[in-house]
Amino acid sequence: MPAAAVEEAFHRGVNYLYWGSIRRDGFAQAVRNLRSHRSRAVLVLQSFSRIARLMQRSVEKGLRTIGYDHADVLLLGYWNSPVPGRILDGARELRRRGLVRYLAVSSHNRPLLAKLANSSDFDIVHLRYNAFHRGAEQDIFPHLPAGGPGVVAYTATCWGRLLNPARIASGERIPTAADCYRFALSHPAVNLCMTGPASMQECRDGLKALEAGPMDEEELAWMRRIATT
Repeated sequence: MPAAAVEEAFHRGVNYLYWGSIRRDGFAQAVRNLRSHRSRAVLVLQSFSRIARLMQRSVEKGLRTIGYDHADVLLLGYWNSPVPGRILDGARELRRRGLVRYLAVSSHNRPLLAKLANSSDFDIVHLRYNAFHRGAEQDIFPHLPAGGPGVVAYTATCWGRLLNPARIASGERIPTAADCYRFALSHPAVNLCMTGPASMQECRDGLKALEAGPMDEEELAWMRRIATT
């Protein structure tokens, strides 16, 4: 995704800038270009490292690359088992040093995420939620504590399944990526939905979700229906 697409998305209301484990140059350049808007941006750095020292080095290197003194969020990626104390201690040390402000975790293990959401370790949880995968509606959302943590949904298109005409019943309208983002964002427990466009056009197509706003009950029923056919 080119730097210009990231910058356009930011100026149209997308402020959760998630620079993942594969740190592309275009995204890095966009973050540099947006430095004057730092107070409006939420910069997220992710680490899949299972070694605390390597996790810390990854954050330090990322910050040096973009010329920032801190990230707003450190995302500990893909923990389907409890996060070890050594990793949590390393993350807390980064926070103590002022290199990150908040800690987040992602997982496909819904019972585990429900526990982590009710712990004091994490400010944000990233979870799988889309029209096909709705298990969070029973396993996580009802168990969230009042006032937090923040909830970020990913895999909104179900890895493209919900966009594939071959997987949709004949006569049904085929969803767009924006429809998938709207479905996730329409749930009151979801604060944010991730998007991973690969081009300027895909970025603009996704931004239509913000323009259209939440889905009504008829649209939500349509999304659930096509996901089960």
